[in-house]
Amino acid sequence: MSEDLYPKATPEVAQRRRELTPTATEAFDNFSKAVFAEGALDEKTKQLIAVAVAHVTQCPYCITGHSKLAKRKGASAEQIMEAIWVAAEMRAGGAYAHSTLALNAIGEIPHEHGTDHAGS
Repeated sequence: MSEDLYPKATPEVAQRRRELTPTATEAFDNFSKAVFAEGALDEKTKQLIAVAVAHVTQCPYCITGHSKLAKRKGASAEQIMEAIWVAAEMRAGGAYAHSTLALNAIGEIPHEHGTDHAGS
């Protein structure tokens, strides 16, 4: 019998978290409501950002929840997939950009004054 890698997020799990840390849970819920409320960015855009970030942080619960919320807020499947591709490019781009650190550490690029923190 195979088990899911991630347990299901159920109302019972949410209730238990609330019982264990009611103040923090309430604060987080209020924070989340404030962050995702209509503001300078509309709710659909905020959910598309959340979809992208969820893919970078690789949270399966966030991916599922925010993908559904983005669709509910009017995002198309194409917009959701484009947000995911933006996240993929940013993650790959971050790794590529940080190669500067490795090249600097191994002496492949000239050291700039004050950038050698490794003591080499």
